[in-house]
Amino acid sequence: MEMLKITKKPRLKKPYFIVAWPGMGEVAFKAASYLVEELKAEEFAEIQPEGFFYLTGSVVQSGILETPLLPQGKFYYWKNPAAKRAGSGKNDLVIFLSNAQPDLSKADSYAKIIIDLAKGLGVEMIVSFASMPQATDHTQDSRLWFAATDQKIKESLSKFNFGVLEDGQISGMNGLFLGMAKKAGLKGFCLLGDIPLYTIQIENPKASAAVLAGLGKILNMQINVQPLKEQAQVMETEINKLLDYLKLGSSGQSSPIGEEEVELIKKTLSQLTKLPVSVKERIEKLFEKSRIDISNASELKVELDKWNVYKEYEDRFLDLFRKNKDKGN
Repeated sequence: MEMLKITKKPRLKKPYFIVAWPGMGEVAFKAASYLVEELKAEEFAEIQPEGFFYLTGSVVQSGILETPLLPQGKFYYWKNPAAKRAGSGKNDLVIFLSNAQPDLSKADSYAKIIIDLAKGLGVEMIVSFASMPQATDHTQDSRLWFAATDQKIKESLSKFNFGVLEDGQISGMNGLFLGMAKKAGLKGFCLLGDIPLYTIQIENPKASAAVLAGLGKILNMQINVQPLKEQAQVMETEINKLLDYLKLGSSGQSSPIGEEEVELIKKTLSQLTKLPVSVKERIEKLFEKSRIDISNASELKVELDKWNVYKEYEDRFLDLFRKNKDKGN
């Protein structure tokens, strides 16, 4: 099967290639999908999902179970009107957007499809988006950080006064792909919007807006992020309401509560929202691997702790050891 289906091959000028998958705070996915809509970017290709994804469940709407579908990975392009002028220095854009992360054991072959297309389009720069969990509050502005594939790009981005991710790791495809692209001879950078540690499972339009505003500065183009800022304000209000409810209780009667309890309440906010689909799939796969080989349980525990969902999966996690003990008897 031909893994890449191309319906049109656009001719582009010095294109920047943006890639995005779901992740913490849905920062990357929301930023890229918003950009597609805002620019009215045109779809021109897609990756066939067979072999890179597997079905994990069915969606139910209004009591009706729908036919399960594999995730989609689509390519869009946007021709910058200003790039038509000779010597303008402006860039067209290509955007790859997937609504789930692939099985990471297939990441090499999956990334190769994207990289080959990027090279065929003469892409000048790869850009990925990501979130950066920090010890900040949800009412604070989201600061922008970056990491680059080489020193020259790092120096060119330093003039924008973004924070530099000097050390660390960008997990999942939003970080992994950029490393694979570098290995294939492409250059690029990742823009990371910081999010509060206790809201990693909550959609964060404020961080998505920060990422796009930063991209606009780099490309010297106007990107209207006001709708994202308005969504962020609504989200902030709802989180405040939830915090007030948890502090006062349903009766509305105030009761003594210390700072430690407030921090605990904030941490439990992540328990009240849905995990990104890609993370759920990874957790399920790690459970399956752990059932086969209990030595994989340590990796599973790390993943559960990272997303603050160990309590939700605790019984299943402990069952792994009970069943493993039964096998030994």
